[in-house]
Amino acid sequence: MSNRHMKISPALPIWSIAAPVVGWLLLGGASFNLGGVYTILLVAGLLGSVLAAVYHAEVVAHRVGEPYGTLVLALAVTLIEVALIVSLMLAGGEETTGLARDTVFAAIMIILNGIVGICLLVGASHHKEQSFGQLGVSASLATLAAIAVLTLVLPNYTSTAVGPFYSASQLAFIAVISLILYGTFVLVQTVRHRDYFLPAEAVNDEDAHAAPPTVKVAAISGGLLLVCLGAVVLLAKSLAPALETAVASVGAPKTLVGIIIAAVVLLPEGLAAVRAARANRLQTSLNLALGSALASIGLTIPAVAIVSLTTGWTLSLGLDVKSTVLLLLSFIVATLSLGTGRTTVMQGTVHLVIFAVYLFTTIVP
Repeated sequence: MSNRHMKISPALPIWSIAAPVVGWLLLGGASFNLGGVYTILLVAGLLGSVLAAVYHAEVVAHRVGEPYGTLVLALAVTLIEVALIVSLMLAGGEETTGLARDTVFAAIMIILNGIVGICLLVGASHHKEQSFGQLGVSASLATLAAIAVLTLVLPNYTSTAVGPFYSASQLAFIAVISLILYGTFVLVQTVRHRDYFLPAEAVNDEDAHAAPPTVKVAAISGGLLLVCLGAVVLLAKSLAPALETAVASVGAPKTLVGIIIAAVVLLPEGLAAVRAARANRLQTSLNLALGSALASIGLTIPAVAIVSLTTGWTLSLGLDVKSTVLLLLSFIVATLSLGTGRTTVMQGTVHLVIFAVYLFTTIVP
């Protein structure tokens, strides 16, 4: 499903058009409280709309070319995530002060340990050892580490506002800093140092040179992408009460809601990254994974900061000590495992073990 490596037919597949239509139809019946079976249908509609959204983002991305392709996909996925968080914050009010933090932290842990771990393990199990361009990955990790620590760790140690909070001026400043860091990364990725992010194997890769879709098909996909995003946001909003009830009924902490949101949003892009790794395209795989992590935190935090500042709600950003330890461990391990430009099953296993610990300690704190 990687944008540059998928073969796009001249006409869009029926499912990619039907999924958002079905999603909107299911939304129409959501107000009638039709019970548990209908909730399952809504979940299916949500997943279908997410997959269709990413497919259409890939069509547009294939038209605009690499490395803009991974950028379009990352922005589309982040737009879904931001819309979900903001809609749930608006629905839940003050009770959802930590939702953005939980979702962004979950996205980082899922990508940095779960998706990257699976990619390294799957790739290495098929090809023994894989290589990638170290310069692009190093730039991604440095930017991600800076934004993550400034937004999720530093709030615990500032003194203007007591607790895991930023004051209004601090929050506005950090939002701007996040945008500057992400914007600089995008400039480096797409203009100044494009070659850092281009896979060397693309030269001999037939899929990489597949004919892009026509302008008409790309324009239709652009319109359908907006339809899909609308369906995703509204379906998620209608499912939010059921999700929170389900999490509470099994006795799990509220942070699990953030993990579920992040997992749903990242599922299609995760599948794309794993497919690329299995096809021995680890550079594309890491571009997708780390690019979506950067877009996730670099754009989500400013978006929820704007919501917080305009509505006056308190935004809880600082992680607890346990989460901070796991976050810093993840960055140390990622820096070491991706620091040589070559990977084996060892690195993949280490990342997946950290991810398993994260999930277990979330449910059994």
